[in-house]
Amino acid sequence: MKILMKGNEAIAEAALRAGCECFFGYPITPQTELLQYMAKKLLKSGGVFIQAESEVGAINMAYGASSCGKRVMTSSSGPGISLKQEGISYLAGAQLPCVIVNIMRGGPGLGNINAAQSDYLQATKGGGHGDYKVIVLAPSSVQEAVELTMKAFDLADKYRNPVMILGDGMLGQMMEVVEFDENYQPQKVEKPWAVTGDRNREKRVTNSLYIVPEELEKHNFMLMEKYKKIKENEVMVEEYLTDDARVIFVSFGMCARIVKSAVNRLRQAGEKVGLVRPITLWPFPENELKRYASKEEVEFFIDIEMNLGQMLEDVKLSVEGKKEIHFYGRTGGIVPTIQEVVDFYYSLKK
Repeated sequence: MKILMKGNEAIAEAALRAGCECFFGYPITPQTELLQYMAKKLLKSGGVFIQAESEVGAINMAYGASSCGKRVMTSSSGPGISLKQEGISYLAGAQLPCVIVNIMRGGPGLGNINAAQSDYLQATKGGGHGDYKVIVLAPSSVQEAVELTMKAFDLADKYRNPVMILGDGMLGQMMEVVEFDENYQPQKVEKPWAVTGDRNREKRVTNSLYIVPEELEKHNFMLMEKYKKIKENEVMVEEYLTDDARVIFVSFGMCARIVKSAVNRLRQAGEKVGLVRPITLWPFPENELKRYASKEEVEFFIDIEMNLGQMLEDVKLSVEGKKEIHFYGRTGGIVPTIQEVVDFYYSLKK
């Protein structure tokens, strides 16, 4: 059945259908509808909903519930996600699954409540302390947000790792038709590490504290091996009209929808252009970009973002200097138009 839903509410509904048992959050625009939807629906399905006293409280409640083996979600935006960073590091260090939704807004500081992509570096490089990684998924439509939210819970349990849905204010607030798989059943994952209060077994401890340096180093090397497996198996990317492309656009999330429309317009004008859209921002689709950088017919790349070039570092590292990379971005909550992208392309062809 097809339903017209706002992005924030569709993500919340997808979480419920994925078996989310506990939600902890705090209101902040432009993601508050997600919290409101959970407040209405989660208790009715037998789950736990708590509006915490702060974002710091919410992420630590998520830590506690995940330690007990529950499917857990929290959400926020911009400054709220910044406040959660210590807790996200704790979750990663203790290998606790959790789904975190960031509906990005303009920054830095309080910024504004308009759509932006200014949290890319925070999400992909680890905004907290220590050697850790968070799986980062970037939907470009409300339907894809639904699908990636359901996948996020499975990935979090599979790898015992936090997973972030990185959307923006446009995705969270817009309404689109979505369709849910009525036959979907949440994966049942055994969690022999969970703290359940059972006295008739060996003691279990949830912990990220390793006082002895050698023990912490061993733990970090173990985490690194897990991250290698994620990079090998979980990269997701869309490649659009790239087979004969001479210029490759790179963009993610809602901004990539604008770029895709620009690609279509340029194709109609006879220009051989294509789009590579990373769906996983971490792990980043390095190999796909390397492949295009090695093709003789590809002249250069164009990175389009709703920030000042935060993904540009990853694009450069992937291309390895084999091709020139140009960047165009808008910031402060301003969304680039299709015509802006087209005009920028032609400015480079002169």
